[in-house]
Amino acid sequence: MREPRIALPATISSAALRRCDPRRGVMALTGAGLGTTWRVRFAAPPEHAPAPLHSAIMRRLAMIVAQMSQWEPASLLSRFNRAPAGTWFALPEDFATVIAAALDLAERSAGAFDPTLGRAAALLGYGARTCTRPPSPAALDASHAAAGWTRLDFDAQSRRLRQPGGLWLDVSGIAKGYAVDAIVALLRGQGIEDALVEIGGELRGDGLRPDGQPWWVDIEDPPGCTLRPLRIALHGLAVATSGDYVRGAHTLDPRTGRPLAPDIVAATVVHDSTMLADGWATALTVAGSHAAIALADTLGLSARIVTRNGHDRLSRGLSAMIDE
Repeated sequence: MREPRIALPATISSAALRRCDPRRGVMALTGAGLGTTWRVRFAAPPEHAPAPLHSAIMRRLAMIVAQMSQWEPASLLSRFNRAPAGTWFALPEDFATVIAAALDLAERSAGAFDPTLGRAAALLGYGARTCTRPPSPAALDASHAAAGWTRLDFDAQSRRLRQPGGLWLDVSGIAKGYAVDAIVALLRGQGIEDALVEIGGELRGDGLRPDGQPWWVDIEDPPGCTLRPLRIALHGLAVATSGDYVRGAHTLDPRTGRPLAPDIVAATVVHDSTMLADGWATALTVAGSHAAIALADTLGLSARIVTRNGHDRLSRGLSAMIDE
């Protein structure tokens, strides 16, 4: 097996180094939420009681589901999707943060990321509805006509969002990443600064393990690809991968409202925000192999692109992290 490429952060926190203590262990918590599974590993003394933290994590994830799940009919997102044209919604802080980031991603990616494809996702069976037959071309055309991130009116100052009529939000391309960041913030509030958090394959590592090592993550190869391994030290960093082989993902092309037939098998992004790593991984997949690396380099993103021919390319940002 070839030697892995090792991606390292620019610096290691001196405060994290001072916290390292071999008398502490690594505890693990797991559960289900956001339609997937989650896992938290963190450094703690042996006497730490994990049960209250597990309950706090479950409550925090339930809050996010109640706001942004397309699977829950009573969620705020579902109520927005059913609302008449012209209805304004006051958004809680979580939802407002995700919408603001999604719209910024949409603009900066020239629409490669679009959080308004919920109706097409439902028609194709990717969303909350179970479809017994393929949708007609006319139905897909109608759903595409009702979509479009530029149709949304969002007042960031007052955190109000307007339903333009017939538009269905789907923030699944960014919400899991946001949930990871939310759990990291919860852990910090509990005094836990050295942890690895994973939800549905999106990961963030903060601080260090008790032995002084960072939280190492190996990026998997898509099926049929044999690439030089890529190992990332997650220390104040997050990583997310988009690709239709990943956990049964289904990517829609915002330009057509149809399933994407990408020439990219997988797009991986390393970022200091899991939410943005999640969103940019989707956007780069949609952008295509010729544009994705150029876009990543223009925006300073650390990214790996794996193409259909089984090769991978690294952006300048990720290449700069590699310690050969």
